[in-house]
Amino acid sequence: MASIHNDIPLPVPARDVWDAVRDFGALHQRLVPGFVTACTLDGDARIVTFANGAVAREILVDCDDARQRLVYAINNERLKHYSASVQVIAEGEASCRMVWIIDMLPNELAAYVQGQTKEAVVALHKAFPPAAA
Repeated sequence: MASIHNDIPLPVPARDVWDAVRDFGALHQRLVPGFVTACTLDGDARIVTFANGAVAREILVDCDDARQRLVYAINNERLKHYSASVQVIAEGEASCRMVWIIDMLPNELAAYVQGQTKEAVVALHKAFPPAAA
């Protein structure tokens, strides 16, 4: 099983990042605008449209405010298994890390997913720029 780890430092308070992460239906507006172009809620899932035209149905598995951790899964014909967790960890008052881990099958799709996560991280940094001095 492929496991993709992203440990992303962000120059903003953890509470700000967590507020955006836990806003499950606003992925395209608050967390990764530009990388995700549309996101609509459908029960406990969100239908996500990516900039490259791909569409995925992501099911909310857990949203834990105490741990600032959100888990979602994708079930479709291409992926035998896809489970992802996003956790926001404070590093002082004004910065944090976002740890995003994806476990997936088949392994053959891991390079594509890894490439997509790199683009998502670029969008994430644009959404949470350093504070002006």
